[in-house]
Amino acid sequence: MKKIVLAYSGGLDTSVAIKWLKETYGAEIIAFCADLGQGEDLDAVREKALKTGASKVYVEDLREEFVSEYIFPMLRVNAVYEGSYLLGTSIARPLIAKRQVEIAEKEGADAVAHGATGKGNDQVRFELTYYALKPDIKVVAPWREWPFKSRQSLIEYSESHGIPVTATKEKPYSTDRNLLHISYEGGILEDPWAEPPEDMYTMMTPPEKAPDKPTYIEISYKEGNPVALSGTPMTPARLLEALNSIAGSNGIGRVDIVENRYVGMKSRGVYETPGGTILHTAHRAVESITLDRETLHLRDSLIPRYAELVYYGYWFAPEREAIQGMVDGIQKDVTGEVRLKLYKGNCFVAGRRSENSLYHPELATFEEEEIYDQKDAEGFIKLNALRLRVRRLLRNPHA
Repeated sequence: MKKIVLAYSGGLDTSVAIKWLKETYGAEIIAFCADLGQGEDLDAVREKALKTGASKVYVEDLREEFVSEYIFPMLRVNAVYEGSYLLGTSIARPLIAKRQVEIAEKEGADAVAHGATGKGNDQVRFELTYYALKPDIKVVAPWREWPFKSRQSLIEYSESHGIPVTATKEKPYSTDRNLLHISYEGGILEDPWAEPPEDMYTMMTPPEKAPDKPTYIEISYKEGNPVALSGTPMTPARLLEALNSIAGSNGIGRVDIVENRYVGMKSRGVYETPGGTILHTAHRAVESITLDRETLHLRDSLIPRYAELVYYGYWFAPEREAIQGMVDGIQKDVTGEVRLKLYKGNCFVAGRRSENSLYHPELATFEEEEIYDQKDAEGFIKLNALRLRVRRLLRNPHA
């Protein structure tokens, strides 16, 4: 291999990877860093890559594409993995890998590489995307090849080679941040009984230190997508960024879970997803008054499957695209406004309205009305109870 495009973050793993790949393969290393809203000095990341041995560095702002073409489609499905994880890291990988393949084709590179470990999910997510978009691509996964057995050995290697890193022996956990969330894994978090240190968190105020007065906001939706915050139209990335600030200051979005990785093991992950938590709640609220019962239940039955596909790395698989197409088709009526009350880690729905609302006050009321004849319920109940009555009679004829 003469030229390799590396997905580069500037962190411990990929910083070591530049030097190791160059030494091992004697190849030209092109680093690619996607700006997905990680809040870092990307000029410094560029300089670090060049100093570490990269011959060329791509740093590209993909924030709007990330939110509009990846996060929002996922939120339209209300995807949640194993009941808690809003898939912040999972959803970022297909976009990074897609652009990486495009750069490899542009540069005439022989291969692509990533810094994901051989025990994690990210290696699967990156490589499934590589192969889906360029079947003949060569993939180099340093963690599956190099002699280093732990992040501690990477820290020692980087120190001996003058590679600056943010991970330390005191804080050896791994982080990954983008506009949707920040994740913390490994190191001191590997004991599922141990509470994470308070100084670890980045995007959120601890709920106990959040304001003593609630914050009210309104989110406007059009065909399943949020388009305005408290009456102000915003681009997808700007809206999510604003919600991260508001939700974070109110202590909303912290999750600490033990999840099942695709490769077969359990792992403990701590996540902050402030804006995403609000959007998940708000979207549900608009759907509650605009979607028919059976349509909503059908979509909800697909959530676990869709979430698995995103978590496992099958963003560009036909089954994910098929589910997406169905869900997007039923989102055309999901238009309206939601009023939310944010208070000390909680996100309450305070109101919802829509011009497409299926909520009928005269039908829902307990007062007298002329549309619904309550006597009709007797036949409805008996018909639905028929199979239960027959089952009982067949088992006990004297019942």
